[in-house]
Amino acid sequence: MKLQRLGIALTGINLVLLALNVVQTRSATAQTPVPVLRGRTLELTDERGVVRARLGIKGQDGPIELDLFDKGGINHVKLGAGEDGSGLLFTDEVTNSAASSYVQIIARRIATPDRPKTTSITLRGADGRERVITPP
Repeated sequence: MKLQRLGIALTGINLVLLALNVVQTRSATAQTPVPVLRGRTLELTDERGVVRARLGIKGQDGPIELDLFDKGGINHVKLGAGEDGSGLLFTDEVTNSAASSYVQIIARRIATPDRPKTTSITLRGADGRERVITPP
């Protein structure tokens, strides 16, 4: 009778250990990195769920953009590339305001009606004065 109880106890312990082993194997497999991650937009969030970085394509065939945000959700860095060129924008803490300062770098060969600047560096101070540097 004692041997039978011992056999049942050992069988139960073995089943529990087997189950734990299977669970650990599955969780280790789930953490294996995939070679390619595909999607239209990738967002990185902080522990509060606030988006801190976004990499995505604007529209159907639009440019690709990388945006970096501060902890308040304000966009301070934008890097973009499209068929007509590329650009980089650094802003201060006061964005979308007449008092904001920024540095903008644009690399474009041909101007368009909606984007008249070709290759240039624009510096804007908090006082609203701008200086545009273009190639000769």
